[in-house]
Amino acid sequence: MLSRPRSTIARVVRAFATLSLAATVAVTSTVSAFAQNVPVVRDAEIEALVRAYARPIFRAAGLPEDGVDIVLVNDQSFNAFVAGSRLFINTGALMSAETPNEIIGVIAHEAGHIAGGHQQKLRNQLERAKTMAIIATLLGAGAMVAGATSKSRGLAGAGMGVAAGGGEMAQRSILAYQRTEEMTADRSAITYLNATGQSGLGMLKTFGRFQSALSLSGAQVDPYRISHPLPRERIANLEVLVKKSPYVEKVDPPALQQRHDMMRIKIAAYMGGQAAASRLMRKMPGSLASQYGDAQTSYLFGNLAGALAKTNALVKAQPKNPYFQELRGDILMKANKPKAAAEAYAKAVSLDPARSGLLPVSYGQALMAVGTPDSLEKAVVQINKGLARDRENAVGYRHLAQAYGELGNIPAADLATAEGHFYSGAYKDAKIFAMRAQMKMKRGEPGWIRAQDIINYAPSSKKK
Repeated sequence: MLSRPRSTIARVVRAFATLSLAATVAVTSTVSAFAQNVPVVRDAEIEALVRAYARPIFRAAGLPEDGVDIVLVNDQSFNAFVAGSRLFINTGALMSAETPNEIIGVIAHEAGHIAGGHQQKLRNQLERAKTMAIIATLLGAGAMVAGATSKSRGLAGAGMGVAAGGGEMAQRSILAYQRTEEMTADRSAITYLNATGQSGLGMLKTFGRFQSALSLSGAQVDPYRISHPLPRERIANLEVLVKKSPYVEKVDPPALQQRHDMMRIKIAAYMGGQAAASRLMRKMPGSLASQYGDAQTSYLFGNLAGALAKTNALVKAQPKNPYFQELRGDILMKANKPKAAAEAYAKAVSLDPARSGLLPVSYGQALMAVGTPDSLEKAVVQINKGLARDRENAVGYRHLAQAYGELGNIPAADLATAEGHFYSGAYKDAKIFAMRAQMKMKRGEPGWIRAQDIINYAPSSKKK
């Protein structure tokens, strides 16, 4: 008589366990995905611009500038999210936003989550919800058992309802909490924008875009089953705050808007292709951004001579722009002119105010392609310089390993290979190469110690 209720109890408990696990994974899995599954985009120009957007906002939020990593995700949707100390922004958001202010508003909102400690609070709320659901499940289980022993179908059915309702109540509790935190982050964002003398109209435009998408979808949304406030609610709440701001009519500086336009066209060319870039260029006829997009598409789609001529014109217009020199280097590398490319990359490195780690690595690649012993030695110096600024650049370590290998420094090549695997999340391979490197190194020297750190590393995930 008890077997059926017990199997029902087990199903309810298993279902709740799955629900809890899904909620926890949604909060915690992104950091490991950074090394393994998230399609990360690296670009010195875009990273510098987004960092420039974020810098004053982080300062207003009381966040250390070097304490938050900004990661670009190759995804066409308009989205941004926080995981740990990383702020992820989709390239789709960057390309869709017509003004810097729209992206700055998104960054301000996510900064509100970080400054408010919302991730840890959500984990705590998940634990409380889990307790609520377990209690409800146990109460329901008791009712089901009592119903079975007394042959009361009504009591057994009520027990199942209590158990299922407990899970529903826990889920709604979590979603209500998340909606509250979203509203809090919105208010914090307006505070940061006011503190930095910027308008909140960009945030309103962003939420207007979400509302339009929701209206066009024709979806009937249960407000109790979503984790964010409905767009119309957010717009109504934000409008009041935005219109009170003395900076409501403040527009982005023309130079910043120009950089933003160039970023959008660059993303369109690389991610969306020639047609996507052309559509944007037609909206900015005669602008420097349009000329930049023309040079980019010429480079990407085969006309290297034309691309070089167009880029030389850009360099003439803005001789101190490091990213025009970077593009010139890219073109010359593709044209199999590594010596000239190295000169262009060297200029890019010297002009770069953001001190990106990516540009020295590109410079080092060009020096490697030159192929002389002297250029290889210089390549090692430049790539190490880049990696010192950008420690998690897995691709950079692979180039460094190749340069060391061509110079005959096998222990250093093995250690660089280990580093590349380590920052890619392939920890097993990283340990193998670290052990190979360590066997050829003197015990206690810096390389040996770093190899030992990799060997001793114990990842929280057991996937690799």
